[in-house]
Amino acid sequence: RLAGLRRRERALESRLEDVRRSLTEAEVRRAELGARADMVAARALEEWGLERAALAAVAALSQEEEGRARGRLERLEREMKRMGPVNPRAAEEYEEASARESFLVEQIDDLRRSRRDLLKVVREVDDTIVEAFGNAFEAVSSEFAGVFARIFPGGRGRLSLTGENDLLAGGIDIEARPPGKSVKKLSLLSGGERSLVALAFLFSIFRSLPSPFYLLDEVEAALDDINLQRFIELVHELQTRAQVMIVTHQKRTMEAADVLYGVTMAADGVSRVVAQRMHEVTV
Repeated sequence: RLAGLRRRERALESRLEDVRRSLTEAEVRRAELGARADMVAARALEEWGLERAALAAVAALSQEEEGRARGRLERLEREMKRMGPVNPRAAEEYEEASARESFLVEQIDDLRRSRRDLLKVVREVDDTIVEAFGNAFEAVSSEFAGVFARIFPGGRGRLSLTGENDLLAGGIDIEARPPGKSVKKLSLLSGGERSLVALAFLFSIFRSLPSPFYLLDEVEAALDDINLQRFIELVHELQTRAQVMIVTHQKRTMEAADVLYGVTMAADGVSRVVAQRMHEVTV
């Protein structure tokens, strides 16, 4: 009996050893499954935002459903690969770009409104300029014909516009025909005649657009005695309503002046400015 009990003890010990080995293997398997479950839970939380409790509530799929799900998963993975890497700041960048777009659209609209306002102002200014220029041209043109006739007795002179349809882009033509001459270009006139035409135009502006003060510099240098006398007569007429100062070396022009200003050098070699009223000069 003792021998039988010892055999039974050895059998039980062998069986206990097998049970312990199976328990160890089960614990190792359990630890592996726990680690795998933790990895699955972490991946689910990272990729899908599902907690462990939510995963536990998910029912297992049938074999057919699992096949369809795996096929859809593979298809979605291929599409994701074609789409390329995902920008996690895409939503934030979209908001920034949208705000920037709204700002730029407002700026563009503001610029367009400003442009319309500026073009309106430009049109108004152009209309005012055209009106003022037209009135001034008419006045100067009327005066030019009379002044030219006085400087060139028997001659004819007139002003014309080169672009009547667009006064701002056009120019002014001066037509001058001294008595006994038929010229089409001012360059064909003599130097004295060109000076007279220029003076006629200048005095036409003075008479149509009067100013309280005029300064002329050597404008009559090329005139002979007869034409110089005509120039002096025009100056005397201008002098009745304005002050006229003329820089000149012409003796007759100096004689027609009320006051002479000049620079002289005394015996000591020092220059000084002198002034002399002509009516105080005794002959």
